[in-house]
Amino acid sequence: MTRPALAVFVSDAGGGAAHTGFDRAFNDFGKAARLFGVAIFVQKNAFTCGELGYFTGRLASEGLVAFAATNGPALMAGAGSTKPVYGTNPMSFAAPVEDGVPLVIDQSSSSTAFVNVRRAAEEGREIPAGWALDAGGRPTTDPVAAMKGALLAFGGNRGANVALMVEVLAAGLSGANWSLDAPSFESGAESPATGLFLLAIAPGLIDPQFAVRLKAQLDRLAFDYRVHVPGASRGKAGLLAKALGLDVPVDVVRRIAAFAERG
Repeated sequence: MTRPALAVFVSDAGGGAAHTGFDRAFNDFGKAARLFGVAIFVQKNAFTCGELGYFTGRLASEGLVAFAATNGPALMAGAGSTKPVYGTNPMSFAAPVEDGVPLVIDQSSSSTAFVNVRRAAEEGREIPAGWALDAGGRPTTDPVAAMKGALLAFGGNRGANVALMVEVLAAGLSGANWSLDAPSFESGAESPATGLFLLAIAPGLIDPQFAVRLKAQLDRLAFDYRVHVPGASRGKAGLLAKALGLDVPVDVVRRIAAFAERG
């Protein structure tokens, strides 16, 4: 871990987990954001980081507005291409909400996550049109053919442009592998060595009432206009679930308890 500037954190994951460097920098990263108003964390040489909202959500829980971007091995076609050139290249945004869970948006640049295509193949069902191309560059609804071809970006060229922007931030700034150069995470012994970019902003330095105002706006959207707000359960179904709890099969609880005892 290095700090070329007081508000800039640079991590080399050494081919390992993406979370370790973030965990090591977390406290100082947050302090820097609150002191300077903004802070940047970039990382290279990491295994794919999984749920990107984990990173932004943790920062939002500390009162910070956060934006994250990461790349992965090439799975998605670019604007005008028929071959995979980008990962699903997700981005995530999170913001603190007064007396509530943070707003967390976590979405890929592709029309769908690769895992959804693989699940459809395992279940023997078709995928929707517009999700993928086959190996010959033709649109397909066959998930097996799609796994040999390329995913498509959401919104056509606009989504592909977002994927490129994500890659510039995640791999370009950090010096990580471009998606085209990243080994597969499903086989072989090499880490994809991909990148992660995080921006943290201290909203209280600009508007001390930010979290209060955001809560009022999100409640207005959810209750008055029936807007689905990511990362929070503000609708009637969410309130009911909060009151009654969550139903979990007994065997699942027992398995979780068994894992906990091993740890």
